[in-house]
Amino acid sequence: MNPRRKKRLGVILAIFIGVSATIGLILYALNQNMDLFYTPTELVYGKQDGAKPEVGQRLRIGGMVVEGSVRRDPQSLRVSFDLADVGPKVTIVYDGILPDLFREGQGIVAQGVLTDATTIEAFEVLAKHDEEYMPSEVAEAMKKTHEPLQYSTEQTQGSGQ
Repeated sequence: MNPRRKKRLGVILAIFIGVSATIGLILYALNQNMDLFYTPTELVYGKQDGAKPEVGQRLRIGGMVVEGSVRRDPQSLRVSFDLADVGPKVTIVYDGILPDLFREGQGIVAQGVLTDATTIEAFEVLAKHDEEYMPSEVAEAMKKTHEPLQYSTEQTQGSGQ
């Protein structure tokens, strides 16, 4: 092999090793920051594939705040509350100021660390807005779009009798 080809092969190998190392480091960093989303039922019973989170794992959980379950520590900002969907309840413990939209019976998403099978130490709580809320522009557009559809449906039902 002549020296010129040897040099090209060395450069190509160096580029290949550099790109491979970069991709490997990116995948490693993404894996460290990936938080899986669970519902309270999936947290207790596991997902459909049987995977359950382990104690100490970072995760996100979403559900409805159970009525009458909010307990506040009078000496600090520490709050604990129960979260449920259609199944079992999970306790969320949060130390901080809750969002303005937070209230019992409201949907929330909490991000934190699983401390035992049904308790999560949250470092972030996000309150969902009312699902019926719609910006006025979208509501007007939907109204315009659905009025002709509703009218034609009424005509069709009336003519079939």
